[in-house]
Amino acid sequence: MHHPRMATLPDNAKVYLVGGAVRDALLGLPAGDNDHVVVGASVRQMLDAGYRQVGRDFPVFLHPRSGEEYALARTERKSARGHAGFVVHADPSVTLDEDLRRRDFTINAIARDADGNLVDPFDGARDIEHRVLRHVGEAFVEDPLRVLRAARFMARFASLGFTVAPETLALMRTMAADGELAELTPERVWQELARALRSATPSAFLRTLRDADALRAVLPEVDALYGVPQRAEFHPEVDTGVHTELVCDMAARLAPGDDLIGFAALVHDLGKALTPADVLPKHLLHEQRGIAPIVALCERLKLPAEHRDLAVLCCREHLNVHRIEELKAATAHELIARCDGFRKPKRIDQLATVCESDKRGRAGLSEAPYTQADSLRRLHAAACAVRSADIAQGLSGPAVGEALRKARIAAIAVARS
Repeated sequence: MHHPRMATLPDNAKVYLVGGAVRDALLGLPAGDNDHVVVGASVRQMLDAGYRQVGRDFPVFLHPRSGEEYALARTERKSARGHAGFVVHADPSVTLDEDLRRRDFTINAIARDADGNLVDPFDGARDIEHRVLRHVGEAFVEDPLRVLRAARFMARFASLGFTVAPETLALMRTMAADGELAELTPERVWQELARALRSATPSAFLRTLRDADALRAVLPEVDALYGVPQRAEFHPEVDTGVHTELVCDMAARLAPGDDLIGFAALVHDLGKALTPADVLPKHLLHEQRGIAPIVALCERLKLPAEHRDLAVLCCREHLNVHRIEELKAATAHELIARCDGFRKPKRIDQLATVCESDKRGRAGLSEAPYTQADSLRRLHAAACAVRSADIAQGLSGPAVGEALRKARIAAIAVARS
């Protein structure tokens, strides 16, 4: 049986820890994955030392024992528009500085050697100290994905006090104005959006893209909500875009790291952008109007069906859930059944969380109690406790379903009292 050779590289090869692991350690955050860069080695030498090559477009290897990633130092040269249009060059002559220079932000362009010394040619440690997200160099403009990455890092680090450097924001504006963001694939846009929704402050993703005038290129349906007024007695923040930011942050607080809840929260009010001007600031029927733009957005970004389905039902039902305590038992049963809550019970819990995010995602109302979430969960649990086997004796066909429906409604009525 073939055993990989133990990992020993030539003496002149040097290994450095790079990127997120170095950055997060300097920020005092828990360690994530370790990525390494190898300077002065060839592909053949890596393979001979037992490393397993996994990079398709450029030489990335897995360590034979730890499984951590080791990439050969490389440079990149722009060859075409878009995110993927680069020629990669990796060989033993590429220096660490050259490798760090092609990275996006100074806070991601710091290396640490085997003795623990930092190699920081672009003053990333200083930017970490001052909480600034700054681009490394002019090559930043060559990759439109970096506009989204800046916004996604802000979603993660805004709570630590980070801001985008003015000169970086200016470059992002230039890239947006040049139409570069149209080159991004739907998969990459969704990947960055999902990561932002799993972060502590998704609002900073939206806010950063708005500041760069890039949100309308990526999420026009969400961008359209800014400047649309709502009734101040229900929405002290008035602006629907600002409300959406608050709802996303509340969802991140109630369901940390859950991009399914986060996405439904993001799009629950898309219909408000379609309210006729003569009706404002009221938004009659916005929950029906919101379904088409949600479906369009999901198709364009190729979202998973699960995300689309939950988003649509939260959009359609959120006002009903806000009124759950006033609904008749039969109407509450219909709501649960419409959401497929008997076959997919988790959906009702998710719906309750999104609706709580909506109600508490308003200026001054973040700590307000939202009893409707518990009410919905309690009525759902009572209805789910009814078993068809207990009530279907001697019945067949449609009569079983009807008896089950009546028993569930009765159970909801009892849970109410």
